[in-house]
Amino acid sequence: MNILILAGSVRKDRKSMNVCLHLEEQLSGLGVKVDLMDMTENPLPIFEDSIEETPEVMKNVEKLSKRLENADAMVFVTPEYNGSFSGVLKNTLDYFWAEFTRKPIGIAAVSSGKMGGINASTQLQHVILSLGAYPLPVKLLVPDVENTFDNDLNPIKKEFLDHSNAFINELLWFANAVTNAKKEEVKEVAMDKM
Repeated sequence: MNILILAGSVRKDRKSMNVCLHLEEQLSGLGVKVDLMDMTENPLPIFEDSIEETPEVMKNVEKLSKRLENADAMVFVTPEYNGSFSGVLKNTLDYFWAEFTRKPIGIAAVSSGKMGGINASTQLQHVILSLGAYPLPVKLLVPDVENTFDNDLNPIKKEFLDHSNAFINELLWFANAVTNAKKEEVKEVAMDKM
């Protein structure tokens, strides 16, 4: 199983990265291959169809495309900004489409308030459906994110640990179900050609 975590914030002191790192650690500990795609390391200019992309940008897009294609499932991690998900995440998604087709995608949303990014997560589920992917019904919502991890990035809230464990279990079940269904479909197509 290969799961890509897409970090949807590039702010200097972003707290959503703590959630990315926690998920990466937990999934890796379960034997899952994890690819953490950090957009601060892979910047993309604002997407615009009419501009001619530079070779450097296109090379970066191709590299990111391969990483997305190789994922069996994904997790989009976003802070909630002004009642929605981040512009960086939306811009990244606008560069791709086929890479998401028929893949399960979980959502982790963070906020400094009590709602844990619920508005961002709900809107992002609609975008995932528009990409032709399958949004995980269970979301990982992280309210009061500033007080969820200690200075060493260890989670300090039992509620967060419980929710992240449930989220990971659901993500792995869903990803396995979709992956197995795709394998069966390939077998059926091969049998039909015989």
